[in-house]
Amino acid sequence: MSGMVIDGLRWEVRARGTGRPLLLLHGFTGRGTSWGAHAAAFAQRSRVITVDLPGHGRSGMADPGRMTVERTADDLAAILRRLAAAPADVLGYSLGARIALRLAVGHPAVVARLVLESPSAGLETERERRARRAADETLAGRIERDGIEAFVAEWERSPVFATHAALAPAVAARRRAIRLRNDPRGLAASLRGAGQGTMEPLHDHLAGITAPTLVIAGALDAIGRPRAERVARGIPDARLELLDSVGHTPHLESSTAFRRLVASFLQEVPAP
Repeated sequence: MSGMVIDGLRWEVRARGTGRPLLLLHGFTGRGTSWGAHAAAFAQRSRVITVDLPGHGRSGMADPGRMTVERTADDLAAILRRLAAAPADVLGYSLGARIALRLAVGHPAVVARLVLESPSAGLETERERRARRAADETLAGRIERDGIEAFVAEWERSPVFATHAALAPAVAARRRAIRLRNDPRGLAASLRGAGQGTMEPLHDHLAGITAPTLVIAGALDAIGRPRAERVARGIPDARLELLDSVGHTPHLESSTAFRRLVASFLQEVPAP
């Protein structure tokens, strides 16, 4: 399995393993292969489904209005149903976590259990969203003007990734290689369509999420940790796990602990 067209947009979709379906959603600048050894390990117990989100990897790009968090969640629900994989456990990181949240809110029947790594439920005020849209538009313009190599170099210097200085060189190199394989036009369209300034805030919908939920965040993620904590507080009976000495990417910075948490949750917590 590779290509799948949903409502006119091509998706890169891959599956391996057997058992309960587990959908993995990567972050901005990633792709399905970003999950690396995690996907391989989870496939020993689950039917692991990975996708390249719109504008990333081998998936298609479109007008930003077609690449919103909301439309992406709708597409994913259709993909799971087409694969006879609904309901599925869903694990999302950052951008992928925002999309996973939307999937749980908009299509609860397709989500069995939910794992959110460094999530955000969106920006609450129009003033915040307007400022974020303007910042994302500026960044999207630089991506299109300067190209993927210049953008990746700038992106990796972002304060949110300061803790990546401690990554093993091989891990950092692999992550950079994945980022560099993206089309700058696709990343720009993703920023414009699926950024936090564009998505519908979900704070008022968290209490309606019925899927058992695990929220994972890095204790050193100064911006992301409070957002993750608020998401966990809003979802009934959600479990929050903070990993010490890591930042925005626990699955990279503390991979063993991250995988143990996810595997334990999926094995021990029954799906509704």
